[in-house]
Amino acid sequence: MDARVVPEAALGIKEGEAHVIRNAGARAPDAIRSLVISQQLLATEEIVVIGHTDCGMETFTTEQARGIVSKGLALDADSEGAKQVGALEFQEFPKVHGNVKDDVAFLKSHPLIKPDSKISGWVVSMLVKDGSITQVA
Repeated sequence: MDARVVPEAALGIKEGEAHVIRNAGARAPDAIRSLVISQQLLATEEIVVIGHTDCGMETFTTEQARGIVSKGLALDADSEGAKQVGALEFQEFPKVHGNVKDDVAFLKSHPLIKPDSKISGWVVSMLVKDGSITQVA
């Protein structure tokens, strides 16, 4: 989701050569629906999970995020909005490298992802101006 990360440039692929699915924290569970459609309808064979250092998802817990959203929307505690916020899992994580490895394992074992899919995980360094990328899974 971070606009500083350009997957095509990081991996050296041309625009239009890949389906890029973005979400907060690069979390695989949030991308399942899109990945299934990409594989089943568009014949995608390879999945690349890309996280990045200096990620905002490393800076809060789900409970903190729920509080921020509830306060920002001025939700009454017994409102439908408050109930929905209470059910949200923000899938925060303490370390991006571990998150990417976990999500690659999640995808490799997911029953809706083709078992012969090529799945890898990478981390882009936001601390280096060239945006170097390292394979971690």
